[in-house]
Amino acid sequence: MAKLYQTLFLILSISYFFSLELTAASPAGASNKAVNFIQSSCKTTTYPTVCFRSLSAYANAIQTSPQRLAETALAVTLSRVQSTKLFVSRLTRFKTLKKREVEAVKDCVEEINDTIERLTKSVQEMKLCGSAKNQEQFAFHMSNAQTWTSAALTDENTCSDGFSGRFMDGRIKNSVRARIVNMGQETSNALSLINAYGKKY
Repeated sequence: MAKLYQTLFLILSISYFFSLELTAASPAGASNKAVNFIQSSCKTTTYPTVCFRSLSAYANAIQTSPQRLAETALAVTLSRVQSTKLFVSRLTRFKTLKKREVEAVKDCVEEINDTIERLTKSVQEMKLCGSAKNQEQFAFHMSNAQTWTSAALTDENTCSDGFSGRFMDGRIKNSVRARIVNMGQETSNALSLINAYGKKY
């Protein structure tokens, strides 16, 4: 039941960005203008290749809108974090884990939960940006979205630090850190695109 609620939560968090479904479509089926917009926007992020790979599939929904680009980046990031949480949580089922490894995994899950909470608040603030009646309201909610997303990035770095010790099993450490790194890259890119959208209002 808990997994069902998590899935529903994720779908709802994404759906209230768009009047149409956020479904992956081949970039080949989107206009060149939309794809070029995403590509040029991603070049301003810290991880442009990751950015374009994760967002180009949604070119039909994004078109050339900085708002939808930032919202989509945030939605994709939230999906990535949710997926990472499920993966890390399942590691506790391995009976071969040592006590310190189990503790590191549990600490990481707590940090990821914090990340989900902060990104959810950022999602809410971005929604309010879209309905802002004036520049003052927009600036207020944009600042909140930037703050929550930045805080989420800090949580992810803390989680990754917990897997840096030599006591961790190499395979587990590498698999978890790879996912955390990717999650951090997605979050960093989302923050960059949120900042860019904020400057265009």
